Amino acid sequence: MSKSKAHILIFPYPAQGHMLPLLDLTHQLSTRGLEEITILVTPKNLPLLNPILSKNPSIQTLVLPFPSHPSIPPGVENVKDLPAGGFRAMMYTLSNLRNPIKEWFRNHPSPPTAIISDIFLGWTNNLASELGIPRYVFSPSGGLGYSIVCCLWSDLPKRKDPFNDGELVSFPKLPNCHVYPWWQISPVYRSFVASENDPISMSIKETFFGNLASFGVVINTCFELESVYLDHLKDVFGNDRVWAVGPVLPFDDLSGRAERGGSSSILASDILKWLDKCEDQESVIYVCFGSQAVLTNEQMEALTLGLEKSGVKFILSVKGATKGHKEAEKYGLIPSGFEERVAGRGLVIKGWSPQVLILGHCAVGAFLTHCGWNSVLEGIEAGVPMLAWPMSADQFVNATLVVDEMKIGVKVCEGDKAVPDSNDLAGILANAIGGFQEERRRAKEMHKAALNAVREGGSSFKNLEDLVLHFSEEASKSKN
Repeated sequence: MSKSKAHILIFPYPAQGHMLPLLDLTHQLSTRGLEEITILVTPKNLPLLNPILSKNPSIQTLVLPFPSHPSIPPGVENVKDLPAGGFRAMMYTLSNLRNPIKEWFRNHPSPPTAIISDIFLGWTNNLASELGIPRYVFSPSGGLGYSIVCCLWSDLPKRKDPFNDGELVSFPKLPNCHVYPWWQISPVYRSFVASENDPISMSIKETFFGNLASFGVVINTCFELESVYLDHLKDVFGNDRVWAVGPVLPFDDLSGRAERGGSSSILASDILKWLDKCEDQESVIYVCFGSQAVLTNEQMEALTLGLEKSGVKFILSVKGATKGHKEAEKYGLIPSGFEERVAGRGLVIKGWSPQVLILGHCAVGAFLTHCGWNSVLEGIEAGVPMLAWPMSADQFVNATLVVDEMKIGVKVCEGDKAVPDSNDLAGILANAIGGFQEERRRAKEMHKAALNAVREGGSSFKNLEDLVLHFSEEASKSKN
């Protein structure tokens, strides 16, 4: 492919589940001929760019000071370090980068010809209009997840009873007519409904209205997995500028898959050695709840009891509460003596877990997950059935896709406050290794479909090629 004349400004949202797939996409764009790419970050998030910058030395960075906000402690620049209730403030305060971006743009010898920014940075659509360039929204959620988001912000549904969290919200415009209780609807949207006229809510409304008005959509999924929802999104936006480019996965080497999100209590090489010692293939359950969810001590008690009673081999990834959390002692506690009692058949990782590396090992036979979209895609890439415990955000929607539509998993629990019965959980865990034959067969089918999508000639491969060509053509138009 000939090299593009385009210059793309990439603006990720500072949360691991959002940053990492957009950085992986950026790597893919760079290797396909986009010779000028700039990634915007704040200083403390710059180290997360090290893997991509080492692989793509031509990629530039724009490092802007993080805007302060009274609800965000000094030095905190990533969602994983936020205190409770800080998420809305993070979305709001990042919009204060508007003027610094405009100043950089106007002083740059070769300013960007387009912006790709996260769904939580939709205010950049108005910014792009001011600068006279197109903005493309990047969705780290899948086709169904993003379709639900679009429905929420285009229709603005509300409860008949403002005190009934169980009231059902239906989405009749969507294929398969999904229905969810209010408490499972996007917490960002629910917070907006609760206080529509405060400054943060007005900023959040601008963000999601900006997404609906964006020139194009780039989404981390593929036609083979979610064709019906991708076709729906094209109808929503009234054009074909919807590029499904996933699964966008990390670099295909040990360092790229192990060193992408943070520090761990165990070296990736030692985790692999432990897995290598498991003689039977598909005999280990991997348990992880993503980069943000932290289990309560009651949930930890039930989970560890379930693992202990099940008799299965497992890897458990756990996190403690965010530093400074006012009730930190109520979260993430590993029960006393648990690690000693399961020594040999269980491995506990504290901190960041090299998930893609673990899931890709032949010893892993099932994945207990919170159903964050990155985790779902990584489970599909590994071809393992999933045990769904959605906690928040788009995870309930993703669990619907995994359990009810793809039929590659079962639901074990639901909600960030729910506590499973340890005996029931133990039975499901044991069956996940010895049984789940239909789910396992379907998981392997989805695995093949996803891999075919990203291989040369596949739908996502072609969409990436088309996206790079599109950027080049749009850049040429703007110069003529």
